[in-house]
Amino acid sequence: MQPAIPAATLVLIRDRADAAPHLLMVERAKAMAFAGGMLVFPGGRIDTGDYALAASHGLDPEDGPARIAAIRETIEETGVAIGLTPAPDAQQLSAIRAALHDGEELGTLLERFDLTLDLGALTYFARWLPAHAHMRIFDTRFYLARWPEGAPEPKVDDTENVRLLWASASEVLADCDAGRAKVIFPTRRNLERLALYRDYDHAVAHALAHPPRTITPFSEDRDGVPHLCIPDDLGYPVTAEKLTGAMRG
Repeated sequence: MQPAIPAATLVLIRDRADAAPHLLMVERAKAMAFAGGMLVFPGGRIDTGDYALAASHGLDPEDGPARIAAIRETIEETGVAIGLTPAPDAQQLSAIRAALHDGEELGTLLERFDLTLDLGALTYFARWLPAHAHMRIFDTRFYLARWPEGAPEPKVDDTENVRLLWASASEVLADCDAGRAKVIFPTRRNLERLALYRDYDHAVAHALAHPPRTITPFSEDRDGVPHLCIPDDLGYPVTAEKLTGAMRG
């Protein structure tokens, strides 16, 4: 089995009056080696600059780099800045995004634009670490964040991703069931959980009531049918899916 790649993902939640909150998702290019053509939340692998920035701030060596990576990747992929103070204006944000795409590190850009990290804007939601052979494996931390009021609308990066959309968790699941969209197993389980929440505050309260443990899906026969399963005490309403239908990346 290949070593797991540390990664982080941001679930950006935009509340709506008298309706289920919208979530920001991106569609990965079909040519991508991992989750090609699938809908995912913005995010990606944790890089060396994320670890260095976390260490310079004396942050937890696992959680700190993951939060920083979630912030950085969301800027790169959607042009939305979460967890930066003060919030960069449109011109600054455009420059930061372009510089990140050119390979500059976030720490350098924070100094250049006189910005600081506000990692408390993210709430730890889940951690997934699959264990299947012959596939790239990511050890991914999921975080929740509130859509910043007045923020510019997100824009797709047209590199790794080809489309972005705002939709409720239930709407995305319905599209998947109808064959209009595809998600991998962890994304589907998280969408089912996110569909329980009436707004951002409800999501955060539920996350805090179910402290994340690392989720490694396992195979189990149920009534003679192989299923891919997860533990049943982590806040997920659906904890098993027939193995033949589970998309694993």
